[in-house]
Amino acid sequence: MLYNMPQIINIPKRKTIIKGDVTTHVTTQVTTQVTTQVYVPDYKIVSELHYTSNGEKLIIAKNINETTITLDSTKNSKVIIKSLTNVRLLPDIGKIDEEWDELQLDWGACVQFQFVEGNWIILSSDGLKMS
Repeated sequence: MLYNMPQIINIPKRKTIIKGDVTTHVTTQVTTQVTTQVYVPDYKIVSELHYTSNGEKLIIAKNINETTITLDSTKNSKVIIKSLTNVRLLPDIGKIDEEWDELQLDWGACVQFQFVEGNWIILSSDGLKMS
């Protein structure tokens, strides 16, 4: 059984405060760091026509005749796609396995991707149909 356990991603932000004293013309600068926590679920069920990955470890496409998923290299470095429908996969930049502009997954296919040096590399797969 798969549980949707969220990941906690810390996003640091800098805040600079300048405090001045008008009578002595002395200013004090204090820099603090504030951390914002963003919760990203471990998986996403995709049932829409178009979806862009958003940091999930697993994306399951189902409950729709066909969908297009774009792999976002700024939010994912590794992702698994499970297809329970027809899925068209597109990289946001580069190619898939340095060769393909897109990948077509048929029902039941499962593919693991890793973003490496500007391309999405297939680490493991079953049931691929390449286009």
